[in-house]
Parts: sequence; C-alpha cells; structure tokens
Amino acid sequence: MVLPAQRALVPLDSVLGLLDLLLDETADEQSAVAPLAESLGGAELTGVLRRTRRVRAALARWRRRDQELSALLSSARELAELRDLDALLDRLVARAHDLVGTDVTYLSEFDQETDELRVRSTLGTFAPEFRRLRVPPGKGLAGKVVSTRSPQWTTNYDHYLDAPHDAEIDEAVRAEGLVSLLGVPLAAGDRVLGVLFAANRDEHAFTPEEIALLSAFADHAAVVLQTVHLLAQARASAEAARVANEDLARTMAARERASAVHQDLTNAVLRGGTAHEVARTLAASLGRSVEIFDRDLAPLASARTDASGESSPMTAHVRAAVERSRTTGRCVFLDPSDDGASVVVAVVAAETLLGAILVGHGDLALGSVERRTIERAAQIVALLALKREAVAEAEERVRGELISDILLGDGAHREELMLRARARGVRLESLRMVVAVLVPRDRRRATVQALGTWRPGLLASEHAGCVVVLTDAADPDSAATEVRECVRPLTGAPVLVVADTPVATWGELGARFEPLRQCAELLHGMGIQDTAVNAAAYQPYLALFGAGRDGIVAFTEAVLGPVLRWDRDHSTDLVKTLRTYVDSHCSPARAARALNVHINTVNQRLDRITLLLGPAWREPEPFFRVTVAVRMHALATGL
Repeated sequence: MVLPAQRALVPLDSVLGLLDLLLDETADEQSAVAPLAESLGGAELTGVLRRTRRVRAALARWRRRDQELSALLSSARELAELRDLDALLDRLVARAHDLVGTDVTYLSEFDQETDELRVRSTLGTFAPEFRRLRVPPGKGLAGKVVSTRSPQWTTNYDHYLDAPHDAEIDEAVRAEGLVSLLGVPLAAGDRVLGVLFAANRDEHAFTPEEIALLSAFADHAAVVLQTVHLLAQARASAEAARVANEDLARTMAARERASAVHQDLTNAVLRGGTAHEVARTLAASLGRSVEIFDRDLAPLASARTDASGESSPMTAHVRAAVERSRTTGRCVFLDPSDDGASVVVAVVAAETLLGAILVGHGDLALGSVERRTIERAAQIVALLALKREAVAEAEERVRGELISDILLGDGAHREELMLRARARGVRLESLRMVVAVLVPRDRRRATVQALGTWRPGLLASEHAGCVVVLTDAADPDSAATEVRECVRPLTGAPVLVVADTPVATWGELGARFEPLRQCAELLHGMGIQDTAVNAAAYQPYLALFGAGRDGIVAFTEAVLGPVLRWDRDHSTDLVKTLRTYVDSHCSPARAARALNVHINTVNQRLDRITLLLGPAWREPEPFFRVTVAVRMHALATGL
C-alpha cells in the first residue's frame, strides 16, 4: 500500500516572523515571507501572502481609525476651551488639516444677511486673492454644500457640474492650483455656520472614511462654534448693560463739568480774556491738550497736558476736517474708529472762518456733553476773535489814515503827524523809503497784518489799490526782497513788490509814491506779477509808455506785428532769434552760439525777418524801435 506524501511542516520561526509582520506595519514583507517558501508550495505561498496583506490592511485601517478618533476627541476638547472666535477658527482649520492630511484646508463663514460664504481661515494656501475669496449664493461646490447641508466633493473641480461656476471663484481656485475638493457643512440646528474644506493640488478620490472623518470633526466644531457665538452674544449683552450704567454716570459727571466750564468761559469773555485762557480752561476740563488756530490756521494759543510740548501739525487731513466742521458748526473726529481720537471744531461767525480748536488724545471719552463743551468754547473764541479783529481794524484804519496824510505831504500838520506816528511806535524822521505791494484784493488785509510784525518802526496799510509800506530801509533791492519773503508764504498768491530809492526826508515820500504805483501797475500789466524789483530799473519804460498796458501792446504790435503773426501761423520763434540777435550786439555768429544753431540758420531767419519787417529795419531809427519792442515783449512774456 502506497502512503500519501507527508505534508511539510512550517518552522516555528517562520510562523512567528509572519505574526510579527502582521503586528508591525513597517516590517518588510519579503524578508518575513521568504522562510515560508521552503515549506510551502507556490499556490499555498500565494494564498498566505494574499491573506497576510488583507489582514495587514485591516489592521492598518483600524489603527488609522483609532488614531483619527483619538485626534478628533482631543481636538474637540481643545476647541471647547477656546473662546476667541478668530483663534477658534484658526485652530479648527489646523486640526482639520492634521486629521485629513490634504494639501490645503480652509473654512468659509456663512453670512446670514447676504447668503455669501467668506473665507475666514486657511492653511496651506499661498495665493493672496484666495484668502479674500467671497462665494455668492448658490455658486460652486460651496454653494452646493450650503443648499444641501451635506458633504460635497469632486476629484477635479474644472469638471464639477453639479452647481453653477463663478468666474472669480474659478480664477482663485486655479491661482491656488487646487484640483480635488471636499466640503462639509458646519451646521448647528437649522442654521449653517459655514463650510469646512479639504483640498489637494492633484486629482484625488476622497474615500468614505475621509468624508466621514471630516464630517464628524465639522459636527463637533459646529457645536463649539455655536457655543462661542452664544457666549459672545451673552457677553455683549452684559457689556451693553454695564456700559449703559457707566454712560449714565459719566453723563451726570460731564454735565457738572460742562456747567463749570461754561461759567468759566463766560467769565473769560466778560473779563476780556484771551484765547490762551480759553485753551487752559478747556484743557483742564477735558484732561486733553488743546490748541487754538487763527483764521489762517496758524497756531494762536495752546494748553498741553503732556510733557512733549509739541504742537499738532495742521495737515491736509485736519484742514479737511475743519472744512467739514465749518459747514455744521459741530465737532469732527479725526479718526472715528478710535474712541480716544482727537477732535477738531471750526471757529466761525456766520459763514466766516475765524479759526479752529484742536483737542488732542486723552483718557476722558468725548461724549455728547464734552463735544458740546468744545463747541461752546469755539463760540467763545469766535467772540474773542471778533473783538480782537474789531480792535485791529480800528488800528489799521488809523494807520491807513496816517499813511494817507503822510503821502499827501501836508506840511502844515507835520507836528501832528509826528505825534500820531509816535503813538504807534513809529518815528517819522527815520522813514526814508516807499514800497508798493500788489496782491489780490482779498489778501491785502493779511498782507498788512504780516508786515505789521516784519520789523519795528514801519507803517503799512492799504492805499490807492495796493499795500504801501513806509520803512527806514536804505537799499531798495534788499527791502523789496525782504518784504516779498515776509508776505509770500502767507498770501498763497502772486506778490509783486516794487521799492524806490531812499529820500532825504520823510516829507518827500508822497512825491515818490505815485510814480512808484504807476511802475508797479506797468509791470503788472506786462505780466510781471510775482517778483521783487527796484523801480529805478524800469523808469525808462514808464517814461515811454506811462502806466497803461494798452500803449505797450499797441507799440509791440505795430513794430513786431508781422513777425509775431508769422510765429503764430507757422509755429516758429523768430522773435526769440531777433531778441538774441539784438542781445548779441547784432552779431550773427554770437547769436548762433547763444541759440546753439549754425550761423547759416541765423542768417536764414534774419532774411525771413527782413522780408517781414522790410529792408530798412536795421537802419538806426527803426532798429531802435525794434530793440525797445523786443525788450517789452520779453518782459511781457516773463523772460
């Protein structure tokens, strides 16, 4: 009888190695299975390998599931401890990113009013536009998640057709390089709080385990998020009640302070106080630095509560706030988003701006009572400014009358004029020069006020359509320059200053004024309106043409008319060539060097001028008229 072949026995070491392979997911399969090849046939070995792999996969899946559940519970506990919404959202996204292991994880918050989804927190993104993404209602995969309140996913977003696409969303997704997306709702009751997304930059088929894991995490997170919202609402309600009680207490205290301040400000007006007194009173009441500016928004008075001693700059932003306050008469906060921001109020009388009050930062909140106190202080400053300006106008009128009497040269009242001048701190016997200043009519008063502080011992006032300065200066060029430098920054407009040579005695000042005024008007008519000049340099022109512009224009047109018309019609500049030729002592070579052209070009232009003016224009008498005409044209065009 033949016995069946005895089955080979598997060594114990091989069995133990196979069990170790099942327990250790990092072990090498080939090394563990190799000893079995000696005891098992090919089919049996294949069966063992197949079953071993299935068992290893199941064990790995169970281990991963256990790790995910542990991480989920740990994350839920950690999230439950957070109370700050932004920190909660960031931590939520970070935990989801760790759990799912995708390239990008982000959370979009649902806006109940607009039905939009707005990206609030991201991890793994790099495109800045993605972090500002807003999803319109019903658009894209996110809109599908909100409408169905269930997870939605796609292996390739470009091929996703279950919801309408949006161009802005598609562009942001492409910029971020996202391909596959999974979105799960953050829902609490019947309310959708947002959508949690996991995305990859390549095609990926999300497994049921991944979808279930992210959904479970989102459910935990939604409960925590809803709790944070409710706690925030409760805290807000409690805070609102506390603030209301504090506001009531502050209002009562503010009313008492305001009553005391109003009384002090009223007493300041009755006592004839100054802007400095108003600033000190207001600063003491508010516990803030106070600065008062005049009608030109230049510093007038200040009272500081800090140790810096630095004035607040009158920037364009502050000036714009002054204009807004000017139309309403109310306080304007310079930074409405800051409860402790500085505030400005315009000082007005009717529609006239008389200045502004700028209140700096401080601990005391500026409520309605404090703002009304500041506005009342602005009214007090307006009253003081009107009073001050009334006194100044009276003084200016007296000085104007004094200048008029001096320029009229009434010798019978010399002693009286000297007494009137000394009453204003001016010694007539020291005055030796007349200076005329042409500025726009609405800036003449500011010019007179500026000159009043320029240097002691002078008289300045409006007279005969200009501002007249009587001074003891000895040099007309330097006097004209100094007057212009004093006036120009304050006027914001062109300033023409004309000074004359000194006289021997002040009684000769009147005789010098009228020619000086005519010279200024002549220069102004010629277009010279923003400079400082010595009148003596322009006396020949005044002698030729007087003070009128019409004579200059008529003379220039009569002499140079054909050349001027040729330049206008042909876009040339023969007048410049002619002027350079005259200035070069009638030398074509010098003129060519000055114009940086070839001498033949100059000769050709002179030939054209000869055709236009006639062959006799270089004769002595016509050439004199041409010379004067090009000079007047150069002055008139500012050259």
